[in-house]
Amino acid sequence: MTERQAARIAVVLRPGASRDEVLGFHQGVLRVRVKAPPIDGKANASLEKLLAWLLGVPPSSVAVLRGARSRRKLLRVEGVSQKEAEEKLAAHLG
Repeated sequence: MTERQAARIAVVLRPGASRDEVLGFHQGVLRVRVKAPPIDGKANASLEKLLAWLLGVPPSSVAVLRGARSRRKLLRVEGVSQKEAEEKLAAHLG
C-alpha cells in the first residue's frame, strides 16, 4: 500500500482583508489574505477553499495541520505533489 500523494504548504494568513488574495512566497512561506474574519474558523475555511481552487483539488483535500488559531499555519494538500503544488501556485502568481 502506498501513501497518498500530499504537499505541505507553510502559510502566513492575514484575515479580515479587503479581498481574498495570494501575495506570493517569502522565504518559503506563502503569504495569503482572506476577507473572512478570524472567528469560529471562518478564516481557515476561506484559506482552505482558496488553496483548493488554486491547486485544482476538492476543498476536503486541504486541511490545516498546525496553527489553527495562529497566523502561521502548516497545511496539507492531498492529491498533489510538493513540486506540483509549488508550480501551480507560482503560475497563479504570474
